[in-house]
Amino acid sequence: MAGIDDVREIALSLPGVEERIGGHTGEAVWRAKNGQFVWIRGPRQTDLRQLADLDRVWPAGPVLGIRVFNLAEKEAMLAAEPDALFTIPHFDGYPAVLLRLDAIDRERLKELVCDAWLLRAPVTVARAWLDERGFA
Repeated sequence: MAGIDDVREIALSLPGVEERIGGHTGEAVWRAKNGQFVWIRGPRQTDLRQLADLDRVWPAGPVLGIRVFNLAEKEAMLAAEPDALFTIPHFDGYPAVLLRLDAIDRERLKELVCDAWLLRAPVTVARAWLDERGFA
């Protein structure tokens, strides 16, 4: 099981990442030069009402929003990991998933955070980071 401290450590280990307090809930968000890629996402009242209408509830533990490449990837990820990943009507048409931290291990969390960072990092920084790890 992963926690917020794991998210913080992983995100801040990536080049050019900064943590801010912001978003709609005043929680931590992690940003690269080209934008936010991971954020703590608590429920809004609208989310809770919409989920109730769908006979669903917001999970009890901490939840992250994580940027993904596109809507096709989002759908594939949701289908592959339904115990850890979910979405809400507010995210319809938006390339991001919600992640239950209590349903994922640290290694998978690291993969997701790094993939999201690659979407927002400057191309030259991302390419150098990948080269260092033998992914080029």
